[in-house]
Amino acid sequence: MKIISTNIAKPKTIIWNGNKVVTGIYKTPTNQSIFLGKSDVKGDEITDRKNHGGEFKACYIFSENQYSYWKNLYPDLDWKWGMFGENITVSGLNENEIFIGDIYKVGNALVQVTQPREPCFKLGYKFGNQNVLKQFIAHGFPGTYVRIIEEGYVKSGDEFKLVERPEKSLTTAQLFKLLFDKDKNKSHIDLAINNNALPQRKRNKLKSFLS
Repeated sequence: MKIISTNIAKPKTIIWNGNKVVTGIYKTPTNQSIFLGKSDVKGDEITDRKNHGGEFKACYIFSENQYSYWKNLYPDLDWKWGMFGENITVSGLNENEIFIGDIYKVGNALVQVTQPREPCFKLGYKFGNQNVLKQFIAHGFPGTYVRIIEEGYVKSGDEFKLVERPEKSLTTAQLFKLLFDKDKNKSHIDLAINNNALPQRKRNKLKSFLS
């Protein structure tokens, strides 16, 4: 995987169900290095700290390889890197080949794959169609959040180099499917709830499906 673009956002106010909502999903390319901190990307706007940022969602990564699929569905949008709210756009990210708990060296930082992105209404608002949420889930390539083990700067051209892979884990694609499937794969639940790269709250929620 190689970084194609680094993206950050300034706060933007939208109107949702008659209420003002401030969002940081409108990210645009920076053309410079960005600093990956323990809880967020320095200089990036995070307004909803309950659902974004923090240890397990410090930085969001999405694949440039998926852009052509979405451009075909939404050709009239103003397309640029960062369209999905990702801090880092990369080439070669395949959710079927990266595992929850994978540790990568990239730039001066050391990062760990934590969890796939679960889309919310803000993505639908940006795309002008809330149906994009169902399409995003069905497509199955959500990108991934990472935890920052060692803080540092990253820039376009930097490559992700695998440092460590857990002995027992599931892929980002498998976890994404598990989160939304009505009939959940019990063996995948077992792998997820014993993986400390996932936040305890998410592990507890998945564990409830075993009872």
